[in-house]
Amino acid sequence: MGRGLGLAALRVLQAIADGRQYGFDVIEATGLASGTVYPALTRHERDGFVRSFWEDAGLAAKAGRPARRYYRLTPAGQHALARTLAELAVPMRRVRANP
Repeated sequence: MGRGLGLAALRVLQAIADGRQYGFDVIEATGLASGTVYPALTRHERDGFVRSFWEDAGLAAKAGRPARRYYRLTPAGQHALARTLAELAVPMRRVRANP
């Protein structure tokens, strides 16, 4: 990937890195719409930044809800997140240095 992540993509990866594990949890943490979060999760999985797995249907049924799809950051996702945050830090230092 030749360029950094967009803001929504960055927020989704950051939410997962912060321990948010499933779609609605990411939506709540980021304040982004489901129409933004779920396509971002799909792209992140396609790009190898996250891996997903389905919760055991029996456990979900015992909790009285549908099974959840859980997401985990991959090493590539951790690298993309760190790289993008570092890229954002440079302009922020410039802004702070020149009020």
